[in-house]
Amino acid sequence: MTVLAHRTDTVTRDALAVLQPGFEGTTAPAWLLRRVGEGLTAVGLFGRNIASPEQLAALTAQLRTERDDVLVAIDEEGGDVTRLEVRGGSSFPGNLALGAVDDTALTREVARELGRRLAECGVNLNWAPSADVNSNPDNPVIGVRSFGADTHLAARHTAAYVEGLQAAGVAACTKHFPGHGDTNVDSHHALPRIDVDLDTLQARELVPFKAAIEAGTKAVMSAHILVPALDPTRPATLSPQILTGLLRGELGYEGLIVTDGMEMHAIAGTYGIERGSVLAIAAGADAICVGGGLADEATVLRLRDALVAAVREGALPEERLADAAARVRALAAWTFGARPDAQPEGSRASGIGLTAARRAVLVTGSAKPLKGPYVATLAPVANIAVGDETPWGVAAELAELLPGTGSGVYPEGASAGDILADAGDRTVVAVVRDAHRHPWMTGAVDALVAARPDTVVVEMGLPRAEPRGALHIATHGASRVCGRAAAEVIAGA
Repeated sequence: MTVLAHRTDTVTRDALAVLQPGFEGTTAPAWLLRRVGEGLTAVGLFGRNIASPEQLAALTAQLRTERDDVLVAIDEEGGDVTRLEVRGGSSFPGNLALGAVDDTALTREVARELGRRLAECGVNLNWAPSADVNSNPDNPVIGVRSFGADTHLAARHTAAYVEGLQAAGVAACTKHFPGHGDTNVDSHHALPRIDVDLDTLQARELVPFKAAIEAGTKAVMSAHILVPALDPTRPATLSPQILTGLLRGELGYEGLIVTDGMEMHAIAGTYGIERGSVLAIAAGADAICVGGGLADEATVLRLRDALVAAVREGALPEERLADAAARVRALAAWTFGARPDAQPEGSRASGIGLTAARRAVLVTGSAKPLKGPYVATLAPVANIAVGDETPWGVAAELAELLPGTGSGVYPEGASAGDILADAGDRTVVAVVRDAHRHPWMTGAVDALVAARPDTVVVEMGLPRAEPRGALHIATHGASRVCGRAAAEVIAGA
């Protein structure tokens, strides 16, 4: 009886160790601290948990009163996907902007500075970078989160990003394995499918992940995507062939494997989060990410108990769960003992994000200097990864540079006539995001340019459409610094 009780306690602690849950609030709730004391080794942070760098540092310090090596994870890609600056916009451009510049030293420096800021706040695991090759320009969830559509460009910048982030003592988590770039479905809503052959996967999707592994990435995140060439029945997150056979075996990866959010509909809507979590660990995953939507103690206990029950019933080998928990604890130990590299002498770290954003801007055409223009932001519905909390555009930044600037936000269904009525005789600055994916947006811009040839167009998503307007600016992302870089061009035109 004593031996069985000890075994059960060990399994329970291991089941807690493999979870990366979220929670509500800007301080750690009592239940979370209690579970950390019982063996929970990682916690995930989201925008709802962050009010300021000082508050975040206090929160992570609170967590470490229970366990000094706790992993504190965050989805901080910079660019469009930011949690650290969710209410104001990121101080760093995202991957597409860095890929557009194509200076790996710059990418490394940006990632290092981002990592330094995370480390200062006590965050030691970043669910970034995205290594996906954005080969499908209509991809609704990757887009500017990718370094680009060129495989080898994506690979060299993925490696640089991993090196920069980990030089700051923050573990990188390269995602979304084996590659989410050739999808036309958002896995937050449904299960995407990639129908390409093995040769294409090897030559395109897997190359950036190989580069990340060679660069020493401490973690890899799986994708909730079906890739029949690798496994015709199960998505990557639940596939032994993909996680154990390909990632561990063929690619030789030995670090932590983290799942994408298990409450995403691609898993929750098909397998359920309890069964999905058991299948993921059995397939070779080491950590279960949950908490973007389900962020309470009941969820943690449901998943813990599902894993324990699976071990007892023989559905999940106890050794596999123990191995997964050991990998989580090993990464926690690495972050606890990490010694960040010294800041390079003469570093431009304080303004490196804006410097990178300025270099990423692509300008076509010219315009007369503007006085009091009207900024019309044509706003599509944001995908869940980006969220709708974070402001974007150029209106606020341009108003600082050109007093008297007016602005309005126009959702789907708005027309050029609506914008022109609001603008009056002022020059229109039309700001769009992935216009090529939104016919209503393209139509409105075409009509604006036809009616007002002096219209300025700013594309803050993937620049696929032909440049239009007297002045066309492609920022390759919608972070705050990308908006600032575009505003500077407009104000100085």
